[in-house]
Amino acid sequence: MSDASAIREHMEVIGADGVHVGTVDRLEGHRIKLTKQDSGQGSHAGHHHYVPLALVAEVEGNTVRLSANADVAVTFEEEADGSARID
Repeated sequence: MSDASAIREHMEVIGADGVHVGTVDRLEGHRIKLTKQDSGQGSHAGHHHYVPLALVAEVEGNTVRLSANADVAVTFEEEADGSARID
């Protein structure tokens, strides 16, 4: 994992494949809180999701790159209470 202290609000979070996963709202513990606008559709719309810092491969410029492709990374997203995101 890259240096978490380099992660800032409004940075883009992308998968290893370069596909947009979300936008950083802030760090909370060992997780990146994504903005509500990137929360998805259906039951996932309108609330925050979280990505574990363990998935961060690097932070460069205004981008947080994850070690997993976007379609895999979203399967690791968590709800606010730490439970897994269930689609």
